[in-house]
Amino acid sequence: MQLGGGVLVAVLLPFLTAFLFSADLIDKPLFVQSLLVAFLGVTAGYYLFRGLTRFPGIQAGYYVLPVFSSSFAVAVIGLFMLRLEYSRPLLIASFLLCLGWFYLVYFRVQRSPDLRIGIVPFGDVASLTEIEAISCEWLTVPAMPVGCSAIVADFRASMPDEWEAFLADVALSGMSVLHVKQLRESLTGQVQIEHLSENSSGSLMPQLAYMSVKAAIDRLVAAAMLLVLLPVLLGVALAVRLTSPGPSIFRQLRVGYRGQPFHVWKFRTMTHRPVAASSDQARTDAITLANDSRITPLGRFLRRTRLDELPQLANVCLGQMSFIGPRPEAEVLSQWYQRELPFYRYRHIVRPGITGWAQVSQGHVAEVDEVHRKLHYDFYYISNFSLWLDVLILIRTIKTIVTGFGAK
Repeated sequence: MQLGGGVLVAVLLPFLTAFLFSADLIDKPLFVQSLLVAFLGVTAGYYLFRGLTRFPGIQAGYYVLPVFSSSFAVAVIGLFMLRLEYSRPLLIASFLLCLGWFYLVYFRVQRSPDLRIGIVPFGDVASLTEIEAISCEWLTVPAMPVGCSAIVADFRASMPDEWEAFLADVALSGMSVLHVKQLRESLTGQVQIEHLSENSSGSLMPQLAYMSVKAAIDRLVAAAMLLVLLPVLLGVALAVRLTSPGPSIFRQLRVGYRGQPFHVWKFRTMTHRPVAASSDQARTDAITLANDSRITPLGRFLRRTRLDELPQLANVCLGQMSFIGPRPEAEVLSQWYQRELPFYRYRHIVRPGITGWAQVSQGHVAEVDEVHRKLHYDFYYISNFSLWLDVLILIRTIKTIVTGFGAK
């Protein structure tokens, strides 16, 4: 409906209007070329918009303008590079109508009543009642409920034959029947980690092809950024040295891809102190608390703006990190978390990142119970490892930098 309506309103309507007022336009190349560009702008923008907004916690209205501005801009740039004629008024009209249509759809969806879900009372379904985005109705008999948008069940649970037959009948009627695991993940952006869980491909391994392409792009982009930002890096390093005693760069041993330790580099944001001799003290030193007294005034600014992370571009160039992925933990903390939390090491199945899904969703954490919740986000990222999710994290990271969300 969204794509079809977008093409009808934003492509066919303005061009039909132009044709009615000036029938000779149809014989001009610019008319056909403008029509094609408008169609590509709407179509490409729709698939980009759908790819970004299918993840949980996303307010789709924030993405309408940047997504369709980008898709139309790329289409027009293509025309310009090919030196093809086009009608500027027609494309502007198409762009504005496209925005109006998708904003209309968004506000229509926003005003719709909350999703009401019928729950089949067997297996691991009780946690659904804690999700605020839906209202739940517990089914007491295997009969079609009134007012429910979908039925959810734990397909792995044992249930009586009449309930199995009921689920089959519901599916045959055209109503959605969802597995509790997929519904919970799609609404919360987290993966339950009481046991290891496969991804959409039925494997514990993420998409290896995309991982290889991503690693190559990461290195190229990081190398280019290091060259461009070299004056900024030197300026920040000098400011750190001048405002507090100690080195400009902070080095810390962390656990990375496939559990391999590496030294991460950051601009020093705390007062310089010797490395702790005992493991308990080292673990305490590795934890950053809210309003930590060790953070320098300049360090607080660097942390809020994430400028302290810039030296990690070198880690990305060396293939030790990615731009996007689970944040690498200090080795001493990683060993502690691994003793306390099951399968903690599984988060090392992808390269650690400068930013990640947990960072833009939850912010900075340190306590074990908070790390447990963070793992739900990390595992969701691994399970949904894709270009779309990386693009979304990149966009939300920009918002995080502007707002200072999660900084300590």
